[in-house]
Amino acid sequence: MRPLELVRSLPAIARDLGDLLGDRSEALARLRLIARKLPAIARGLPLISKTNKDEVLSIGWYLEQNARLRPDGTALLFEDRRYTHRQLDQEANKWADVLSARGVGKGDAVAILVENRPEMLFAVAGIVKLGAIAAVINTKQRGKVLEHSLRVSKASTFIVGEELWREFAEVRTAIGADRRDRVLWLVDHGRDTVPPDATDASLLLVRARTTSPPQLGAVRLGDPCFYIYTSGTTGMPKASIMSHNRWVKAAGGFGMAALALTPADVLYLALPLYHNNALTVAWSSAASTGAALALRRKFSVSAFWDDVRRYRATSFAYIGELCRYLLNQAPRPDDRDNPVRKIVGNGLRPDIWKEFKTRFGIDEVYEFYAASEGNIAFINLLNADCTVGICPAPYALVKYDVDRDEPVQAPDGRLIRVAKGEVGLLIGEVSERYAFDGYTDKAASEKKLLRDVFVAGDCWFNSGDLLRDLGLRHAQFVDRVGDTFRWKGENVSTNEVAEVLNTFGQVAESTVYGVQVPGAEGRCGMAAVVLRVPLAELDLASFARHVRGQLPAYAVPVFLRFQEELEVTGTFKQVKGDLKKQGFDPAAVGEPVFVLPPRHTEYVTLTPDLHRQISARELEF
Repeated sequence: MRPLELVRSLPAIARDLGDLLGDRSEALARLRLIARKLPAIARGLPLISKTNKDEVLSIGWYLEQNARLRPDGTALLFEDRRYTHRQLDQEANKWADVLSARGVGKGDAVAILVENRPEMLFAVAGIVKLGAIAAVINTKQRGKVLEHSLRVSKASTFIVGEELWREFAEVRTAIGADRRDRVLWLVDHGRDTVPPDATDASLLLVRARTTSPPQLGAVRLGDPCFYIYTSGTTGMPKASIMSHNRWVKAAGGFGMAALALTPADVLYLALPLYHNNALTVAWSSAASTGAALALRRKFSVSAFWDDVRRYRATSFAYIGELCRYLLNQAPRPDDRDNPVRKIVGNGLRPDIWKEFKTRFGIDEVYEFYAASEGNIAFINLLNADCTVGICPAPYALVKYDVDRDEPVQAPDGRLIRVAKGEVGLLIGEVSERYAFDGYTDKAASEKKLLRDVFVAGDCWFNSGDLLRDLGLRHAQFVDRVGDTFRWKGENVSTNEVAEVLNTFGQVAESTVYGVQVPGAEGRCGMAAVVLRVPLAELDLASFARHVRGQLPAYAVPVFLRFQEELEVTGTFKQVKGDLKKQGFDPAAVGEPVFVLPPRHTEYVTLTPDLHRQISARELEF
């Protein structure tokens, strides 16, 4: 839609938005925001709409444009270091020169195992300028998992930071990375000497050319640029393929249309660069608009706001749990005394959304929904509360049978769309314009596709996520398919239950999952809870009243266990596998376990005798 058409449609949008927000004044406020951002939206829409994947346009093009238009402007901030756009581009060109001399060309994968620091970004930029692919390895991986990720990348060249050399050295023989000239060692603090079986990258970079590599002229939108790895919470990580096209679309959608960044802005990034929110969303937002990226090596909840003030950051990229960690800190008088007014990310849950905005003075939350391997994305361009926003691509929400773990089929075998207000499985239509890049593993990619969904011959990407239709092409994330369970004949969303638990004042965070009870059909709810207070001070009676008052009976957790902290991945995703295996057996859990027995209104300690009664089916749930 062109800007003039958007202006003409504002009255109709206002009516629909009023329904979405439930408040006409809120709708008008959102429309005023869009009106102010029309120039930025106008810049972003052409990028979002690009379809010609043979067009010569890439990440490197934006880096060179910045170096040409604003050479002395700030591109990157890290600790006490500042890099201009010219310096960033030159460092990228050095890496391109070094790698090209070693035979790296278009379509080749280069594995990079380096923590968040400027050198990591320089190397990635150099790789993609050649049309090669940066296999960005999760720096938390060890042993067999790390070996697997390096192996599936099919990389023959490896860039390894001093800080992660020992981890790499343990698996290099298993992946055939023995050649010294193919392993580039990148100094960090200089505490270790260069390994004899690696090449010191600094000696090569100091002699490398700073001019643009000629290969950049052949890099096209449709070419792959990164391998981004899944978290591996349900098996070994898979490498999803990211293209320059998706990076450019993210630039238009996030950096321009949503955040409306300018060269005067600073985007703070404490997320790991191996995560798509960092490498695609945050980096594209800054690089495409000339804004600066302020990079932190590792997220620190205590240093977060001090960093924001130090760098004068006007925005930051988040994952939902990051926001929860910040909110769980004791309030400070200067919480609102920060320059941030707009943020971008995903996973900000409704139970903390408004509280987070109010406490830290955040005006605009550009929540989005996307999967690294997927072909569709939602973005909250209207800055509405508690929604992932709108999706311009063709998608559908279809009925899903949680018990059978499959979509519901009509008598003719086709899938069934849900109505407004209902929850359904999100699927995205696969077409030439909205291609499915998938994984490096073709078999794994095929498993994500649904065929003959509405008509013979059509093809749709199965997101594996359940969303609620809010109308106005807006949706709200509900849960992962595997995290939804069935109890008392009803579907229970673990995320929705956790949101209720988390709003109890003495609870810091929780994770919810289903466990089997002998003699009972389905799975009942169990929650692992982290408290803000010692367990002895927990008001269990009030907690029970809170939960029972906010949830239908079938969704109230039957079992509780209390932990010092929840296990999460390097990208803050909760890990539930071991929790599900341990179930509610106090001997296996090794922590206090409580139960809400049948016909009781309060939780009681799960004693060995109570556990025996449940196991012997003497207590019927």
